[in-house]
Amino acid sequence: MALLSPSRRLRRTPFSDGVEAAGVKAFTVYNHMLLPTVFESAEEDYRHLKSAVQVWDVAVERQVELRGPDAGKLMQMLTPRDLRGMLPGMCYYLPMVDETGGMLNDPVGLMLADDRYWVSIADSDLLFWIKGIAYGYRLDVLIDEPDISPLAVQGPKADDLMARVFGDSVRDLRFFRFGMFDFEGRSMVVARSGYSKQGGFEIYLNGSDLGMPLWNALFEAGRDLEVRAGCPNLIERIEGGLLSYGNDMTRENTPHECGLGRFCSTQTAIGCVGRDALLRVAKDGPVRQVRPLEIMGPLPPCDRIWPLVADDERVGQVTSAATSPDFGTGVAIGMVRMTHWKPDTRLTVETQDGQREAVVKDKFWI
Repeated sequence: MALLSPSRRLRRTPFSDGVEAAGVKAFTVYNHMLLPTVFESAEEDYRHLKSAVQVWDVAVERQVELRGPDAGKLMQMLTPRDLRGMLPGMCYYLPMVDETGGMLNDPVGLMLADDRYWVSIADSDLLFWIKGIAYGYRLDVLIDEPDISPLAVQGPKADDLMARVFGDSVRDLRFFRFGMFDFEGRSMVVARSGYSKQGGFEIYLNGSDLGMPLWNALFEAGRDLEVRAGCPNLIERIEGGLLSYGNDMTRENTPHECGLGRFCSTQTAIGCVGRDALLRVAKDGPVRQVRPLEIMGPLPPCDRIWPLVADDERVGQVTSAATSPDFGTGVAIGMVRMTHWKPDTRLTVETQDGQREAVVKDKFWI
């Protein structure tokens, strides 16, 4: 088995010592950092996530901070979502696009003040794009990566665990809202959000020096709640239709192709650099789009694109797939041509282990 060679280019996180002590079995590289992917097994981690509570090291979700008089203007230039209704304390899911309307990232944006925002990014070097836009338009804004490292608490017992560490008022947070909470004398952003459908929170650790104290405090407080170290789970995210940038969508796709049209207010998002291109897409409609797929039979690891075929013609591709223990079938995310995306359409998937039968579903599983 090949191993990753450590270097300063592959950064550890403030929680890496805890992750390793918890018995992590596999990592991937995400924003030049280590992201855990398996602890017990994908299936065992999945079952525990759905029944108890897990602590996830998601410090790889780096923050790009925009601060200054033009911070709000720059935020609107980056996304086709209309931000005029955004207020301090709100989180917005934000498709971010280039001048062609192609997806560059799908971060969560946090508004800390009228002149200060965080962009909590997926896996891409979005910092450089944002710096380029700010410099090219001579905007009065400072852009940097602050020492902020998210730690997620996910699962049905997440509220109980968080209340023990941050107080009962954390239960009052609404979905995609955040508040300021104290930990060891330091104020931290805590949001009701996370990359699962099981519910939970993301703690934006303020300062790497408190990484392990926070990790240890959560595990000490959650002993009787069956707390474990965990990570974003492939099976659960596919069941919930949570897209992965770089896997299910890239710069070659528009938000409309990714099923994210509801987050695009292209007519009113004045200033977005990809607005003109997206107006044309919105008018004509996408010719391909993300769809949930059920795949029959045992599935090999989906570590490459699987072509989708109908009548010997390629009509799309599967980008993420896994076998679901709860639903007893293969679950998948695919990009499918409009000619074949109608629910109940039967297709053939070409995997590295041979062909599998598939059917287009009308919705994701959870």
